[in-house]
Amino acid sequence: MADQDMAARFNEVAARIGPLGDLLRKLPLSIRAQVQEIRLRADRPIVLVLAKKDLYIRKDGQLVEQVNSSLQLATRSQIEDVFRLLCDSSVYAHQHEICNGFVTLRGGHRAGLCGTAVLQDGSISNLRDISGINLRIAREFCGAANSILSFLKKNGRVCGTILVGPPGCGKTTLLRDLARQLSLGALGRCRVVIVDERGEIAAVSRGVPQNNVGQCDVLDGYPKGEGILQAVRCLSPDVIICDEIGGEADAHAVATGLNAGATVIASAHASSIKELVSRISIRPVLQTGAFAQAILLYGRDKPGQVRAFYQEGGQDGFKNIGSSHAIQRVYDDRLA
Repeated sequence: MADQDMAARFNEVAARIGPLGDLLRKLPLSIRAQVQEIRLRADRPIVLVLAKKDLYIRKDGQLVEQVNSSLQLATRSQIEDVFRLLCDSSVYAHQHEICNGFVTLRGGHRAGLCGTAVLQDGSISNLRDISGINLRIAREFCGAANSILSFLKKNGRVCGTILVGPPGCGKTTLLRDLARQLSLGALGRCRVVIVDERGEIAAVSRGVPQNNVGQCDVLDGYPKGEGILQAVRCLSPDVIICDEIGGEADAHAVATGLNAGATVIASAHASSIKELVSRISIRPVLQTGAFAQAILLYGRDKPGQVRAFYQEGGQDGFKNIGSSHAIQRVYDDRLA
């Protein structure tokens, strides 16, 4: 993606947050193209998160890397105004998302929310006193999945695969490009369904995906478990793609999809395979046997880059079979 395109995505987000966005859009194109997140905290400096550093905006518009008294702050009233703007002045319409801590914006961008939880019967029913907003800028890179595509095919079919990495490492970007390429026949004829619970993969707006996801069917806003079951019942998928999987409901749905002959490609937050298999929330999903392999990514400093490939087996449930360089022979063998 060219700098102009990446800066345009930054501007999409900045346009949604009022006067603070007007300030941000004045930043140099080279900076706007690199920003991954915009962090707003009540009565604290505005933070621009890049791959390898954080930047702060001074009141005169200059950028610095250290906190000092000359920085532009996001006031509490501005945070409240931004929150209303992100909800299109209808907080109620976004209540389900808000209870889960985020609001999805047109274009696939995501606003993570900090505030005070309102509990009802032990569950979060609302957030009040919004104190912080983390605006994550969605990136669309056609071809991002080229380095892992061939690894997915085994014995003539797409293999169940889980993408593993910390937040901001490019998992969603890779899933989006995998959906596009698989649905367009990169590994042969393939019916692909995206279960897009948070709207970050396809970025559907008024029924139309804003991101290029090829010839996929998209179940937008469905909880992953319900979406997977719906896909199996109604859409006859070869491959189901979803983000951030985990929990008993997801495990049941994944098992149902597996029994129906569908392959699941999903992602999970973890900085290592050992951390992944130790997480109680992900164990039920892994125990379904739906994921024969895993791909571990680097962190946000190397977005979308593969650290290592794993297959089932070994002490932790997956065995390391090589880095992105060493695995090329496996690619060649599978394509032969």
